Amino acid sequence: PFFVNRGGLPVDEPTWERMWRHVGRIHPEGDRVAQRIRGAADLPKIPIPSVPVFQPSTPIPERLEAVQRYIRELQYNHTGTQFFEIKKSRPLTGLMDLAKEMTKEALPIKCLEAVILGIYLTNNMTTLDRFPISFKTHFSGNYFRHIVLGVNFGGRYGALGISRREELMYKAPVFRTLSELIFDFEEAYRRCWHTLKKVKLGHCVSHDPHSVEQIEWKHSILDLDKLSREDFRKELERHARDMRLKIGKGTGPPSPTKDRKKDVSSPQRGQASPHRRNSRGDRRPSGEKKPADSKAMPDLNGYQIRV
Repeated sequence: PFFVNRGGLPVDEPTWERMWRHVGRIHPEGDRVAQRIRGAADLPKIPIPSVPVFQPSTPIPERLEAVQRYIRELQYNHTGTQFFEIKKSRPLTGLMDLAKEMTKEALPIKCLEAVILGIYLTNNMTTLDRFPISFKTHFSGNYFRHIVLGVNFGGRYGALGISRREELMYKAPVFRTLSELIFDFEEAYRRCWHTLKKVKLGHCVSHDPHSVEQIEWKHSILDLDKLSREDFRKELERHARDMRLKIGKGTGPPSPTKDRKKDVSSPQRGQASPHRRNSRGDRRPSGEKKPADSKAMPDLNGYQIRV
């Protein structure tokens, strides 16, 4: 079976136990099959993909290609068993530890695992902005979900990820706008007879692998059934501006602590506007500022500053 020890590399017991339980459920002699595989000493060695290592002079586009090549070499997990449990609410440092485990075990992965792995492998590319992009599509009476890691380098957008379909994962950073990137994914879905229903966009992910911040997965939720084509494009570009503003302020994703900034009010949103979640640590700036209340401001003319 595909999940045999790659090159004799030991795998943590919890992951293996999940696989053995799965074999026991779907195979008529599952327990005996599992024990026979565990005790076999002559299994062929399966090559382990090498984690890409870069020279400081390696251009970012070449690094992204190498990262995507590594993700693809791990292969897509078609078994129906999730080898790595990913909780989106975990802090970034915990998810990075899980990504390190993925590189050690070298097991097949799915799209969410590829996003976490892509973040881990691009943490040292500080000039690269990374943000999650989720898709919800409809085909033959069923809904399907997919996620990739959006990237922005030098004002050009692209994506990293894994999928059953080649055209639904890697996109080189050549798209001038975020809307061009999303429209390219939409066209790829159309060629697969899927209809794009929703797009969820997160904010930029911190480059600090030890950060206790949480990834903001759904800053903007765009429902294509409620948006015209032009409004959809405008909302995508608005999200791109939000990310640029946040980066310009030098602020990362919000801290997971309970002491939020309570003095920041949510901007007014029209009834026809698409659902947009405000960043918990940083809101999109309003069009105009509220004038200061003269009663609340003390008269400081009679005071002197003492040093």
